[in-house]
Amino acid sequence: MYEQYDWAQTYSETSFWSKIRGFAKQAGYGLTEKALWLYYAAQKPEVPVKAKAVIWSALGYFILPLDAVVDALPVVGFGDDLAVLMGALVIVATYIDDGVKARANAKLRDWFGPQVLSF
Repeated sequence: MYEQYDWAQTYSETSFWSKIRGFAKQAGYGLTEKALWLYYAAQKPEVPVKAKAVIWSALGYFILPLDAVVDALPVVGFGDDLAVLMGALVIVATYIDDGVKARANAKLRDWFGPQVLSF
């Protein structure tokens, strides 16, 4: 019997925070930082819908339960996620300003400790 998959539950703000909190240390500072930059940029009202679509698509891939490379694999598990996030960053780089970086940095200090350097 076919059951309908609840995509709204998988692709939600709650699932983003759950994934990033659960995997921040395993994914590493760099990937976590990039995901937070994109997330906080998407919160800005002046970011155009097309740019937000790119951001949400990249973050959607990040939280996707099935990946091209399984996230649980050491070293290479998050490589595909990082590539997708970096591609999105290239497209929306003009919206990643000091305010976005400051918000991300505050969250990174919470998760990685006070030794995290500011931008």
